[in-house]
Amino acid sequence: MEKRVVLFLILALAIIVGYDYVLKQMGIVPSSPQRDQPPPLEAPTVPAKVPEFLGVPPSEISPDTLGSARLDAKEKAARSPVDEQTYEVVTDLFRAVFTNRGAVLKGWELKRYSTKGPNGPQPVQLMYAGGKFRGPLSLQVTDSAISKQLSEGLYQVEQDFSTLDEAHPDGHLTFTYLDPRAGLRIEKQLTFHHRSYLVDVSVRADGLSGAMDIGLGTNFGIVEWGEGFIGLIGPASLVDDKIEKDTPDGELERKGLVRWVALQDKYFLSVLIPAEATAALIKKEGDKLVSAGIRVAQRNVSSPLKLQLYAGPKEFDTLKSLNIGLEDTIDFGWFIYGSWSFVKFVAKPIFYILRFIYDYTVNYGVTIILLTVGIKLLFVPLQYKSYKSMKDMQGIQPKVVAMQAKYKDD
Repeated sequence: MEKRVVLFLILALAIIVGYDYVLKQMGIVPSSPQRDQPPPLEAPTVPAKVPEFLGVPPSEISPDTLGSARLDAKEKAARSPVDEQTYEVVTDLFRAVFTNRGAVLKGWELKRYSTKGPNGPQPVQLMYAGGKFRGPLSLQVTDSAISKQLSEGLYQVEQDFSTLDEAHPDGHLTFTYLDPRAGLRIEKQLTFHHRSYLVDVSVRADGLSGAMDIGLGTNFGIVEWGEGFIGLIGPASLVDDKIEKDTPDGELERKGLVRWVALQDKYFLSVLIPAEATAALIKKEGDKLVSAGIRVAQRNVSSPLKLQLYAGPKEFDTLKSLNIGLEDTIDFGWFIYGSWSFVKFVAKPIFYILRFIYDYTVNYGVTIILLTVGIKLLFVPLQYKSYKSMKDMQGIQPKVVAMQAKYKDD
């Protein structure tokens, strides 16, 4: 290895290790890092309905009163809603806002990720703000009149928690729609978990016939629709153990065993993970606008439909722990168009080595330097042979020149 390379690596390592220390000693940066603290959240549009269902006056509310205590049947006596209201769910990872009109999502904010805004860093918003598209977790059936009822009707809401923490790791938000004249009863229950982006969803639909579509929304999970070779952006679905990531020109129905359907950009994604579904639905809504969902065939109404919703970052360990192939949505780069399988074959082992070294260094700068040195050391024998061959060539070079001069006229 050349001396200049060794000197460069030593200097680079010294700069990375000593950078934070020098800046802190100079008072340029604070001693305690602030980047892991979540940004301040705006107050909810409508306060959580927990106190109303608990029957406790606001003046007597305490953390112990709110907690995550389950409500008994008498305390859950729901009142018919008269107008649209929003309900907030706050965990350590995200802040979600739901509306009782259609029982759908209106906002999903990641607390540990930020993007540049006009007034500084802002929490990443996964929801698409423009247009009048159906929200995530919307329900549609073949009867357009009933579909309109389900999407525009006001649901009764029960929420048995205020916040989630170590002491109260789970909480439920339940939406119920009743229409005695039509014989309809729809119950949609969402279960949230502390330190998890995954939400368990249970849908019970009485009085419906035929197939039912559950929507993932439009551009939900697509923070930025970039240009160029930055990985595939848009829909992705795993049906019959085959992943498709292309955006159709119109509508696409992929029939088969649906493991999941997703909307993604380079760093974030939203996913519906059904226990049973007969088709993945993809629709191009416009330029850089795409919606997705699943279709469930007519089924026994005595048992609820189970599925899961994931909305968050493309963290490799998190996605891999779900054991459904979602880690394959992560972009490991490209070499030649269409060579992603080859690139992943090479990139994944390097990624695992990086993660292994990082567990000890806790510094990606140092990790990259150590990996570079390690790769360089692996090629030292080959470099030595190359240098030796060059040295031998230099030794016979005068003889070659002499022979060329001697026989230059031949």
